[in-house]
Amino acid sequence: MPTITWEDPFCGEGANCFRLGTDPHGNAYITVAGDEETDLTDSREALRALILGIKAGEADHLL
Repeated sequence: MPTITWEDPFCGEGANCFRLGTDPHGNAYITVAGDEETDLTDSREALRALILGIKAGEADHLL
């Protein structure tokens, strides 16, 4: 298992908290805080595209 550096959780009121992480091999991870053993893994480029899409409003319909 690679060494994952987890960021502080992103939390909403009364909701689960999400954590983002990266490893030294260029992989990115998303998980629910407290369940770091279960994660979604992809490349840092995919994480970058996700974040840029969210910032551009592409996920606003989910709010």
